[in-house]
Amino acid sequence: MKRKAPFSARLRFGSLKLRIAVVYAALFATILAAVLLIAGNGIARFGETSASRDLAANARVFDEIIELRAKQMRGAADVLSRDFGFREAVATDDQATLESALVSLRQRSRSDAAFVVGLDGSMTGSSAAALPPVEQLWDALDGGRERGIIRIGDKLALAAASPIEVPDTIGWLVLAQPLDAAEMDRLSRLAAVDIHARVLRASQLPAALARAPLGEITETGDGERVLHHVTALPALQDGVRPRLVLDHSLSKALGEYSGLQWLLAALAAAGLTLVVVMSWRVARTITRPLSALDTATRLIGEGKDAKVEVTSDDEIGRLGASFNAMVAAIAERERQITHVALHDGLTNLPNRKLFVEQLDNALARRRDSDRLMVVYVDLDDFKVVNDTLGHPAGDALLRDVAVHLQAVLDGAVVARLGGDEFAILIGDLPADANLAALADKLQSCFDRSIMIDGNQADASASMGIAVAPSDGADGITLMKNADLALYRAKRDGKSTYHFFEQSLDEQARHRRQMELDLRLAIRDGGFELYFQPLYSLQEEKLKAFEALIRWPHPERGMISPADFIPLAEETGLILPIGEWVIREACRQAASWPGDLSVAVNISPKQFVSQGLAATVLSALSSSGLPASRLELEITESIFIANVERTLESLHSLRALGVRIALDDFGTGYSSLSYLRSFPFDKLKIDQSFVRDLAAGGNANAVIRAITTLADALGMETLAEGVEDAAQCQILRQEGCGQIQGYLLSRPIDARAVHGFIAGMTDDGVSEERLRA
Repeated sequence: MKRKAPFSARLRFGSLKLRIAVVYAALFATILAAVLLIAGNGIARFGETSASRDLAANARVFDEIIELRAKQMRGAADVLSRDFGFREAVATDDQATLESALVSLRQRSRSDAAFVVGLDGSMTGSSAAALPPVEQLWDALDGGRERGIIRIGDKLALAAASPIEVPDTIGWLVLAQPLDAAEMDRLSRLAAVDIHARVLRASQLPAALARAPLGEITETGDGERVLHHVTALPALQDGVRPRLVLDHSLSKALGEYSGLQWLLAALAAAGLTLVVVMSWRVARTITRPLSALDTATRLIGEGKDAKVEVTSDDEIGRLGASFNAMVAAIAERERQITHVALHDGLTNLPNRKLFVEQLDNALARRRDSDRLMVVYVDLDDFKVVNDTLGHPAGDALLRDVAVHLQAVLDGAVVARLGGDEFAILIGDLPADANLAALADKLQSCFDRSIMIDGNQADASASMGIAVAPSDGADGITLMKNADLALYRAKRDGKSTYHFFEQSLDEQARHRRQMELDLRLAIRDGGFELYFQPLYSLQEEKLKAFEALIRWPHPERGMISPADFIPLAEETGLILPIGEWVIREACRQAASWPGDLSVAVNISPKQFVSQGLAATVLSALSSSGLPASRLELEITESIFIANVERTLESLHSLRALGVRIALDDFGTGYSSLSYLRSFPFDKLKIDQSFVRDLAAGGNANAVIRAITTLADALGMETLAEGVEDAAQCQILRQEGCGQIQGYLLSRPIDARAVHGFIAGMTDDGVSEERLRA
């Protein structure tokens, strides 16, 4: 006999709707509990791992900061230890000079101590506290150790030592800065996590940390869990044994995740409640006959139209109505998706894909006697609008241009290809149509100004035009040729147009080949530096050389920078090229005698890159060239976009100790506010003014005004392109401090620089040559 379930059980679970709801809720609750358990443990382990990783990462950062500071101190000490007067004072035991120099060095470097240790065991220094005994420093200094920790009074300090050589070592100049609690707290605040840093002697470490292996993470604490990282620091004094100790509260770090765990619990409870409710509703809806819906669904899956007949307003009726609404929504959504896929979201114009389809269709319909015009349009100075008025203003300008083109060019296809580029398709042109007049009409569409939020914006544009069938019989060829014509129009100047010519295709191939050759030259080191001397008329001596890049192509010979620098700017290759120039110029200049400097041109794109300061610092460090012997030349165009950011970058470069010169002054976007905001070291007068000196115009007055302004602002002046003695004499009379040009020398390669320097007389260039 079959055993029947009790009546109460049948009443409770005899309904399919109830069974489905209970099963769904129970399954979800089980899975949710497991997920919460796993997530809780995972969050705890993640927090511990993250805290340890953060502490280890910050320990490396602290080591690098201390190492960098030591190098900076060594650099400051090297400047003084290599000074001839200072070495003479050490050699002659001139205490007054030594004390004055050490006090000055200590004040400039903001150090606690600066002292000299002699070979005879003597010590002369300036310090806020007691200096360490000489005998405890002797072994480290005599062994050639350059940096380490010493004791100044009862505090530990970071010290850097520089040998004093004449040429043999006669002593060491030591510079020390404190690593007390205040300094370590300041460094701790730079960390991304809450860290307490301190520098202790090994004998001062707590027992738990004294036993901890160096460089590894150690955990201590009963109530509060704390992570520790102990690192050995180099010592410049015997018996110090310094240790860098970093502490990070693991309890606090894990406490930040407690809110997440509570949030997970709340979400779980809400999810469980939601699942119970939804399970009941789903169970209620799926227990009804679904054959009609099943049939309609199959038809929809086959791509056919289907609609469910609704005969009631119960669950089946509502489900049928919902299904019908869903089918209608899907059809509308597909229409919208198709529209979005083929139109630009900002201007609602056809995008590139739809334009290509419309172009192909127009070409297929074109009669043999008709012509078809494809126009590529690029707005002039659109980036300036974005940078000065903001991206919303740029978007408003694009929308205005789109609306205006659609209104004026009735019957033409207008599309936005991306950015500030548009495309125009004009078909059914008779063979005798005046294409130049049509191009002028198109150009006039952009000869207007637009008011955006009370600001006037220029809507001028450059256009490239290709005509079928003469410039191509297919869409791909026509669009490529129109793009080439646009590139030529942009090179010819703003607000102009250019028809495609076969030579443009050849120029594009030539340009592509040159780009490939540039990449090979960057990879294989195919560039050379030439140098042109800079001469001081006031001091009558050679002051520096300007580094000028040259490209000796293995097949085409020497290629002018005027040919490949614009391409390098456009393709972004100017960044690796510019970095190589900085490094090579510093390397070459480091071998020059005396205080001769090297000047390097910095392109606008290189200036706005993030790594310029790091590149300069690395080049100076690797070459050993003092920062004061490097001069960076920039042009006024860098001030166009973001003046505040430009000034911030200039000050960061100045902080490295290099000199900053403003090149081609007077030909670009000159503004006295720039000169007031940033004190340039030098203004380079453009050679166009120098060439006009002999014409008897106002060039003399312009140069006199520039030199007077520069003198008032404490800046040097240099005139470029000086080719004859008459120009030199006028420049001398007008107060110009330095000259550069063929009068002195053409650019010479690196091998000839030393010979040129040796050929100079002690008084510089002869007066006969400058006054001939």
